[in-house]
Amino acid sequence: MCGRFTLRTPAKTLAQLFDVTVPDFAPRYNIAPSQDVAALRFDREKGKREFAFLHWNFVPFWADEPKTKYSMINARAETVAEKRSFRSAFQKRRCLILADGFYEWQERNGNKQPYFVHLKNDQPFAFAGLWEHWKGDGEELESCTIIVTEPNERLEPIHDRMPVILSPDDYDQWLDLEPSDEQRLQELLRPYPAEEMEAYPVSTLVNKPTNDVEECVEPVAE
Repeated sequence: MCGRFTLRTPAKTLAQLFDVTVPDFAPRYNIAPSQDVAALRFDREKGKREFAFLHWNFVPFWADEPKTKYSMINARAETVAEKRSFRSAFQKRRCLILADGFYEWQERNGNKQPYFVHLKNDQPFAFAGLWEHWKGDGEELESCTIIVTEPNERLEPIHDRMPVILSPDDYDQWLDLEPSDEQRLQELLRPYPAEEMEAYPVSTLVNKPTNDVEECVEPVAE
């Protein structure tokens, strides 16, 4: 699964890399579920990408209320096209969720050791995401989920799942609002190349979402 990630990259750099206007924001070192996350989607009327802050915990459009006891921060790649909660969004409301690192926890003798995972070049990237618009009783909410898949060789010793990181060459295909070949979309939901990633242990400081500080990404001894 993916339950925490970072976005430390300046807005100006993101705007250049993702070809979209990005509002300025403070660096984030410990983004957690139920918080707003930076995302890109395609605006059909304007014919271009748009930036949005989306609530991280997916709420289906047909839900009775926005609060649910179920966690929908992640959607499994193997079932995302079929599961009722995500099926419509997979077909019509795909998005890119911006990040430059994420955390996973490794089981160790009854304890969990957090690891920080990022690209070797420390550049920002995009998770494959879905978004949804919920409306009811005078309330509206735009929410999202991150799609997860099986781990690559780098992540396998740490956790049995990893978020889907899309190649920049696949951004337009993922954001395309026209009817897409479902098989082609599924092919994009693969583990990112292990040789382009690195992971190292970090402090349990990251375990608390309120600790949104640079120390969260600093390495600690094994």
